[in-house]
Amino acid sequence: MPKMKTHSATKKRVKRTATGKFKVSHANRAHLKGNKNKNTIRNNRSANYISKADEKRIKQQLSNVK
Repeated sequence: MPKMKTHSATKKRVKRTATGKFKVSHANRAHLKGNKNKNTIRNNRSANYISKADEKRIKQQLSNVK
């Protein structure tokens, strides 16, 4: 059996917290902020976490990352 490889795109986008949750960045943060609502811009600054429904898939993709 070959080794299980970590999904490279996922490991660049997801960080694991000390409590075991997966932290990700919000979408729509990079540019064109003049078109966006100020509340949207402010809310996107806060942390965003992977939902429980997607956690199993993310764990499988990051099986070798601690």
